[in-house]
Amino acid sequence: MRFHPKGYGGQRRSPDEVKGDGWREQGLLAVSVDDQRLTWPERELVEQLGTRLYGPRPVEDLRHG
Repeated sequence: MRFHPKGYGGQRRSPDEVKGDGWREQGLLAVSVDDQRLTWPERELVEQLGTRLYGPRPVEDLRHG
């Protein structure tokens, strides 16, 4: 018999499930600038919001093309 402390074992939630729960339960939004489900204008909006709230990303992280 194996014992797992509460919260360990079982099925792990996918990152998208965690993000969805965060949005629905706490109003938090975690979005990748490179999420291909978004249109180009939506990705640009995410980039602009991130820059406004947290400053520009380092040059090596910027995606061109």
